[in-house]
Amino acid sequence: MPSLTVIVPFYNEETFLSESLHRLINTNLADKILLIDDCSNDKSAEIAKKFENNYKNISLIQSSVNTGKGGAMSLSVNNLDTDFVVVHDADLEYNPTDLIEMFNLAVDNPEHLILGTRFVGNKKRKNIYKRTYFANQFLSMFFSIIHGKKITDVATCYKMMSSNNFKKIEINEKGFAVEIEILSKFLKITKDVMEFPIDYSGRSYQEGKKIRLMDGFKYVYSIVKYRF
Repeated sequence: MPSLTVIVPFYNEETFLSESLHRLINTNLADKILLIDDCSNDKSAEIAKKFENNYKNISLIQSSVNTGKGGAMSLSVNNLDTDFVVVHDADLEYNPTDLIEMFNLAVDNPEHLILGTRFVGNKKRKNIYKRTYFANQFLSMFFSIIHGKKITDVATCYKMMSSNNFKKIEINEKGFAVEIEILSKFLKITKDVMEFPIDYSGRSYQEGKKIRLMDGFKYVYSIVKYRF
């Protein structure tokens, strides 16, 4: 049976991390869960260590500096020994049960990128704020034009692929623009992208949402940067 690693990067997620991991564990899907602590200064690392001690398939990697989501994800590469890999954010915005069907699609289509889209299909979605929606629609349309491949959700964290392809990408971005980098570099490997509708429950900035307006400008720059 093909195997799956789920990478969980986090920074100061003490409020949501425990429940997020319980939801992921309850899917009984991941052969390996890599927790990547991006130098949190709250109790997140303490929570992660408890999970590492209690579950044989969970490992914790701690960064000595806060570099951002991309920097944290890059720490996982040397620890990948499963057939497939996907990233799961620790903020409860995504429903890990969607990963079950995404994994089935990945197994049947091993050279494809299985992209979880929040903007297609009839799924459970709430708290998609107007600014987030319109920004993502613009970025996805711009990306599709520049890269010649229609993508409906460039910013989604649910991008499942073979570990071999993931290792070929060589992550350089430190922040949230890593989502654009991964997608752009994958399309240079192959144009085979399969979109799968997923659930989504957005959180507010008051609840700890970290992406900011400046990240949107970085997305635009990265769309062009990684096209050529």
